[in-house]
Amino acid sequence: MSGLTGAYVPGSSPLHRLPAGAKLIGLALACTTLMLLPSPLTLAGAAVVVAGLYARSGVGPAAAWAQVRPVRWFAVALFAMQWVFVDLQGALVATLRVVLAVALAGLVTLTTRTSDMMATLERCMAPARFAGLDPFRLSLLLSLTVRSVPVIAALATRVREAQRARGVERSLRAFAVPLVVGALRHADALGEALSARGLDD
Repeated sequence: MSGLTGAYVPGSSPLHRLPAGAKLIGLALACTTLMLLPSPLTLAGAAVVVAGLYARSGVGPAAAWAQVRPVRWFAVALFAMQWVFVDLQGALVATLRVVLAVALAGLVTLTTRTSDMMATLERCMAPARFAGLDPFRLSLLLSLTVRSVPVIAALATRVREAQRARGVERSLRAFAVPLVVGALRHADALGEALSARGLDD
């Protein structure tokens, strides 16, 4: 299943070898820690740690940038709103928290095979059998949802850039129509991949 989206970057780093469950727990703890860090200085220190983890993983600068690139305009808007309604420090803290959380989640995606992620989620969801639910299909749904978020975000970025190049960046229709069409194409391709693996029922 790791070939459905291509987000995983093969490697042999300690992060690649770490079990998926440990990475998910670490991600939850790291994001909680980010919410507790009180100042831009401490969050800057966290950013250095995150950058070090990316460097240690060996995924490369292009893959690292691809994780935060789709949220760059959201980060700019968040910073501006927080600066207006709170203050400069509050704006820096809120923006750094979001960007670093996205970067950490992206690192987990880049260093974890979809099959490993699904296996971990399936074990966690084993009690769902008592409610008549299939843990495998639940884990598949969650995995594909997580993998699809950066795909749709990147698609939205490309559509926005194409709008800007054509001078129609203020047109909602010029943004919504290609985005919906692109998302449907992605869903169709994903459906074909699942069908080829006998998971279309």
